[in-house]
Amino acid sequence: MERSDSGDGDVEASTYLQTDETHERDDPMSDGGCTLRIGDALVSSGEHEIDIGFTQNEQRKSEEGEGEEEEEESTGEFDEQTGLPLESKDFDAPAVGMEFESYDDAYNYYNCYATEVGFRVRVKNSWFKRRSKEKYGAVLCCSSQGFKRINDVNRVRKETRTGCPAMIRMRQVDSKRWRVLEVTLDHNHLLGCKIYKSVKRNGTGTKRKCADSDAKTLKLYRARVMDTESNVVPSSTLKQQFQNPDLLSLRRGDSAAIYHYFCRMQLTNPNFFYLMDVNDEGQLRNVFWADAFSRVSCSYFGDVVFIDNTYISGKFEIPLVTFVGVNHHGQTTMLGCGLLAGETIESYHWLLKVWLGLMKCSPQTIVTDRCKPLEAAVSQVFPRSHHRFSLTHIMRKLPEKLGGLHSYDGVRKAFTKAVYETLKVVEFEAAWGFMVHSFGVIDNEWLRSLYEDRTRWAPVYLKDTFFAGIANARPGETLNPFFERYIHKQTPLKEFLDKYELALQKKHREETLGDAESLALNTAELKTKCSFETQLWRIYTRDMFKKFQVEVEEMYSCFSTTQLHVDGPFVIFLVKERVQGESNRREIRDFEVLYNRSVGEVRCICSCFNFYGYLCRHALCVLNFNGVEEIPLQYILRRWRKDFKRVQAADNGVTGFVDGTDRVQWFDQLYKSALQVVEEGAVSLDHYKVAMQLLQESLERVHSVEDKQE
Repeated sequence: MERSDSGDGDVEASTYLQTDETHERDDPMSDGGCTLRIGDALVSSGEHEIDIGFTQNEQRKSEEGEGEEEEEESTGEFDEQTGLPLESKDFDAPAVGMEFESYDDAYNYYNCYATEVGFRVRVKNSWFKRRSKEKYGAVLCCSSQGFKRINDVNRVRKETRTGCPAMIRMRQVDSKRWRVLEVTLDHNHLLGCKIYKSVKRNGTGTKRKCADSDAKTLKLYRARVMDTESNVVPSSTLKQQFQNPDLLSLRRGDSAAIYHYFCRMQLTNPNFFYLMDVNDEGQLRNVFWADAFSRVSCSYFGDVVFIDNTYISGKFEIPLVTFVGVNHHGQTTMLGCGLLAGETIESYHWLLKVWLGLMKCSPQTIVTDRCKPLEAAVSQVFPRSHHRFSLTHIMRKLPEKLGGLHSYDGVRKAFTKAVYETLKVVEFEAAWGFMVHSFGVIDNEWLRSLYEDRTRWAPVYLKDTFFAGIANARPGETLNPFFERYIHKQTPLKEFLDKYELALQKKHREETLGDAESLALNTAELKTKCSFETQLWRIYTRDMFKKFQVEVEEMYSCFSTTQLHVDGPFVIFLVKERVQGESNRREIRDFEVLYNRSVGEVRCICSCFNFYGYLCRHALCVLNFNGVEEIPLQYILRRWRKDFKRVQAADNGVTGFVDGTDRVQWFDQLYKSALQVVEEGAVSLDHYKVAMQLLQESLERVHSVEDKQE
């Protein structure tokens, strides 16, 4: 095991380095002599050293800073696009693949780069081996990275952190050199305003300086760069410069790995499907695949689909796009995967068309990030689906897009309040107007674009859209990527293919275990004497029942239900609830609930049913107030039932008409029928024995057909 030391008190600790990164990928150009110019830095694929010379301005700063602490104003002019001082554009920017003789050399280099650009460096995290105490990894970041804890008692100075994303992640490799694995150059704040020397008086307790008096250069070793003719790109930092945007970015050996993986899957999983998109020259552009479990899951849970492009939009090593649904346990389930050449309308359109052609499923709701090419492709392929934007992605971008504002804390709180605490459109509009005018952000381009798209992401506008739990309409809820714990930015494709199977196996086990647990009724799970709780306890899967059970328990926080307006069978009720507000203070909020006495329809202004698929505490209070003892059938969704797969398979005609020439249809129906036997057989040992006996008898009878034909 290794020990990780964090360099500060950030709200979110970084997990950039994974303990399983114990081996480095082979250098694909160790035998080459190719050289490429990256920006203004010459990078060689050979073993030659490259000296990084510091400018005279740097040397002067270092010498003047010896023995005393000073604050220096940077008065030079800066490039508006890059943020670099105009006189120092020749200084090499960090790039993935750079190697240094030691950690100190790497730190000195990044510190000098920061001095030239106009920001300060902070050690965010460092990793040590437990036995030898040797440092083997570190993350260096801009001093404005992250945010201080709210309860920090030593906050004497004004908050200067903006959640800046600029950083480098590096690790010691087999050669004992330090290699840069990940780089983010962009800042979300102004650069060059003030540069402070990290040198204490009398030269004691100093941090590393830009350059020692006896060593004015650092040795930067080869960066791992690939020959562009082999259609391979070294890292996300360099992709845009060398990659053909129409071709899939692959490393050497990746094409063979993909092909071998697909061949192996087709041998072990006959209903596995894949399709490769190649150009006229036979070069690979896009890839799609889906296994048998994904295909069956889509027939069950394809009503709401999350198209996740986090990995390709976040410049991960793997340009992955996933189709994700929600099963009857409320768990995410894989519905297909793709690798794309780039974020273009053409690539997304190809991917969506292939998925639609295979799954033959037109989702009721599609959730994506705010991506213009993907948005255009969805509108073309799924014109009848409700296309909505993920609120999780928007909330995660707040520090990046607004962190540089002086009034960031106030804007963030006002933004959160407008999104999560408004129940009516007029309230949202008023809260948004207050935010942009009070904090002077009315001209902010990102906020303006968000406001233009508000009907696709703000919960107050989405109350008529069914999300099955994919939408996060409450504070603190997030929609995480399907492979969140399996992929980081530098995960190679070969490694991902192994982790892909592990991730799916884990999800399958969770679903199977959920099925088995749901069929075992236990009265100890009941927490109240409410008839609503008992009703769904018998019908819903355990996970979904637990979520609904929270609403039943919280009925007791609603202390008043009164009539506001009566119009024939329609009655509007006002339900008062005690909720937890800021600083853990208890507040009272009002919720309007519309109830139709003639047909038993109930609808709360919080729209919990459409967001999560079950009635809220406010609607339950109104039903209880009107003497209703059971939840109306229209509010008991089949997709949450314990027997949903069995009922759905029967409705889809699994045992009905079969085309005598369509082998694909044969396989699909046999697979679905067999899957039901497998799922029912895993409930208990007795079920297992019966299922195994029937399967063996069935196989023997199938073999007997072959014997008769012979």
